[in-house]
Amino acid sequence: MSTSDDMKRVAQETANRLAGLGIWLNGQERADDLTTMHDAVERFESAVTSRGGDLMVDEPVPGQTPQPDDRHFALPQRSPDEAVAEYVERLARATDRVERHRRIGGA
Repeated sequence: MSTSDDMKRVAQETANRLAGLGIWLNGQERADDLTTMHDAVERFESAVTSRGGDLMVDEPVPGQTPQPDDRHFALPQRSPDEAVAEYVERLARATDRVERHRRIGGA
């Protein structure tokens, strides 16, 4: 398998993960765009778990309305008219809010 094939496979896996989280993709995103969004989502998820959120509860099942532990822990969705950079910036702001949010649950 060539490096190009590997890159395409990784980009497809990343796109599948994002789509599985309900993040809208138009199919025109470059591999770098997908990686940037994926990294931003991982930072958000890490912030949620650090504040006591449960990703199994906080992230929506595709096609269903999310019911997070706390509304701040719901993964922001990308709208069809939103550029990748705008979504990543909005996600970064949401991550900052989660990091400042009170911890829920135990300790």
